[in-house]
Amino acid sequence: MIANRHWSDSQADAAIERGKAKLIAEPRAIAARYDTAADRIIVDLTSGATFAFPPALVEFLQDATPEQLAEVEVQGAGFGLHWETLDVDYTVPGLMNGVFGTARWMAARAGQATSSAKVQASRENGKKGGRPRKVG
Repeated sequence: MIANRHWSDSQADAAIERGKAKLIAEPRAIAARYDTAADRIIVDLTSGATFAFPPALVEFLQDATPEQLAEVEVQGAGFGLHWETLDVDYTVPGLMNGVFGTARWMAARAGQATSSAKVQASRENGKKGGRPRKVG
C-alpha cells in the first residue's frame, strides 16, 4: 500500500520562495533565434543581455539543417530551449555554463580542439623524438 503524502503549508511556502528566487537569479530567455549568417543560436535574456553559441558545439544540433535550427522555441518560463523536429531540449542555464551535451559526449569532445599553437608544439615535439616517455 502506498502512503498518501501531502506537502505541509510550510513546505509549499518554502517551495514557492525557492521558485521566486530562481526566477530572479537564474538566466532566462525571452526570445531565441538562429542567425544563419553568423551560424549562431542567439538567446535574448530577461536581464537584457544576449547569449550566443554555435550549434556545432551542441550534441544533437551539430548536424541539424538551418531550417531545423530556426525552429528553436523558448519554453518553461524561459528556462528551456526546444527544437520540435529534432526532439531536443536544453536548459538556458546549462548552455550558459557550457553544458552542450551528455557527460559522455562532452568527455569524448574534450581535447579535440586544435589551434596553430597546438600544431606547432606537436611539430616541435616531433623533432625532439616525440612525447616524453612516462617514468614510473
